Amino acid sequence: MTLDPAFEPGARKQLGSMVFTADAIVDFARRFDPQRFHIDEEAAKDSVFGGLCASGWHTASVWMKLNIAASTAEAERATAEGRALPEFGPSPGFRNLRWFKPVYAGDEIFYSMTIRGSRPLASRPGWSILELISEAHDKDGALVMSFDSAALIRFPEDMQAD
Repeated sequence: MTLDPAFEPGARKQLGSMVFTADAIVDFARRFDPQRFHIDEEAAKDSVFGGLCASGWHTASVWMKLNIAASTAEAERATAEGRALPEFGPSPGFRNLRWFKPVYAGDEIFYSMTIRGSRPLASRPGWSILELISEAHDKDGALVMSFDSAALIRFPEDMQAD
C-alpha cells in the first residue's frame, strides 16, 4: 500500500483559527513577554506598532494549541472509523521562525501546516522525520508567521510507501 495522501509532500492541513482579544494578548504578555506594546494599550499607541499587538510567541503558541487539537480530533475520527494513524514522537526542533506582521487585538488568525516530506531515520529503525512548513495568515490571506518544523513519526505497516 502507498503512503496516506495526508502525509504526501504538498498536503496541506488547516488547523483552525483564533481571534486575538486584547485581554488574551495582555494576559499572555504579562506572563511571558511583558513589552509595553503587548501589555499597555496606551503605551502601544506610541510604539512602532501603533497599537496593542500580540507577542510573536503568543501567535506561535496558538499554532501548537491548534495543531494538537486537530491531531486529537483526527485520532478520534480514525479510531471511530477503524483506521490506523502514524505514531508521533517528539519534535527535534524548528528553524526559520519569522513574524511578518503584527497581530492586533481583534484580528482572526488562520493556522495551517504543509507536508514538506519525510525521510527514514537510520538511528531509529521504523521511524522517520516528517518535515513541515507551518504558517499563520490573517483574514486577508497575508502571511503573519511561518516556521519550518519537524516531528518524529512511525507509520503503520499498511501506510508505508512501497
